[in-house]
Amino acid sequence: MPITEVFQRPTVKQVIFQITYPNLFYLESKIGDLQLNIMEKFPESSLLFRRQVLFADIGPGGKIEDVIEKSQMEQGTKKIWQFNSPKGYQMNITSDSLDITSKLHKTYNNTASDNRFRDIIEFVVTQFLNITKIPLILRIGLRYVDECPMPSNITADFLSYYKTTFPVDRFKIEDAIEMNFMATVKRDNGYVRYAESFKQSPDNTYKLILDFDGFANNIQAEQCLVTTDKLHDIISAEFKATIKEPVYRYMRGESV
Repeated sequence: MPITEVFQRPTVKQVIFQITYPNLFYLESKIGDLQLNIMEKFPESSLLFRRQVLFADIGPGGKIEDVIEKSQMEQGTKKIWQFNSPKGYQMNITSDSLDITSKLHKTYNNTASDNRFRDIIEFVVTQFLNITKIPLILRIGLRYVDECPMPSNITADFLSYYKTTFPVDRFKIEDAIEMNFMATVKRDNGYVRYAESFKQSPDNTYKLILDFDGFANNIQAEQCLVTTDKLHDIISAEFKATIKEPVYRYMRGESV
């Protein structure tokens, strides 16, 4: 079961939702209508341009001017329509992707909270699909980045907080400057990339980052929210499998 509690001091620092879809050549003509429909939630807007970066080995006798000219013809620049909320979340749209990044939302769909990330996803996706009429989503992604408490740099203390993937029987936390682990695995009808990162800061403090990136491929557009709900459940289960009771007490604001 996913975690249903709304915490006073949650560890999540950033949550990201993304869909990718086939390149929509007509999207620019639809952006104005979409902007009007989402202005209630995203009142600030801007148009950005991302220029492609070129790495080329021109070889003997080659001319860099020819390579640049060809690259500009083939790639050019990419338009990004960016929409912001003063509350702390942002949406970016390109011809082949849409993403929402939030530092505000600390719960996905808990009715005890007024700020649910799923509500923003549903609002945006409904407006976007109504306007674009796309039948297929190539990839749906949901990512949570958590900055978690470190009781100390003592291995025994660390193990009382976390069911870690680090080989601490060989590489002790006391001796570690940095540790990283990453795995991508199948879960139900989707996938999850789990990353665990420990780092000692220059001021001798310690930070543990848990990064959960769930995704599914080739989803019918009408199944977008259902699929996102399943990805959230997968991520929640992985989070529960990583933390122990002292972390729950920390998130509740209790002494640990």
